[in-house]
Amino acid sequence: MELQPRKPQATTAPASPTDWDRVAGNQEFQDLLAAKKRFIIPATLTFAGYYFALPILVGYAPEFMKTRVWGVINLAYLFALSQFFVAWFIAWLYTRAADRFDQMGKRVLAHLQAHKDLQAYKDRQDKDRQDKDAAR
Repeated sequence: MELQPRKPQATTAPASPTDWDRVAGNQEFQDLLAAKKRFIIPATLTFAGYYFALPILVGYAPEFMKTRVWGVINLAYLFALSQFFVAWFIAWLYTRAADRFDQMGKRVLAHLQAHKDLQAYKDRQDKDRQDKDAAR
């Protein structure tokens, strides 16, 4: 049995863009992604650096971290406790930034809905025109 090369198929009209294609191409959506990136990357790097500073300092500067501050409480304990506060602070900053992200997201969705409404209106006009042509 010999394999035959495939015959090229007739090309069809390009598919209309999906909702995702429209959203991904929207400048406001791209601005939203950039704004989130400007917040999330520095916040993550800051927290990761702060988090890993404790084991690094305990490993490389143990005498410094053993420095007593109050009773049996030393710098290592205070540093470890401070990580909770740093995490809460970053979470608080994110909630403030998230309000701005939500507003940007609502504008993106509004543009998408407006496009859908316009497309539905055009589709209804085309259907009405076809119905009138068919009735003649």
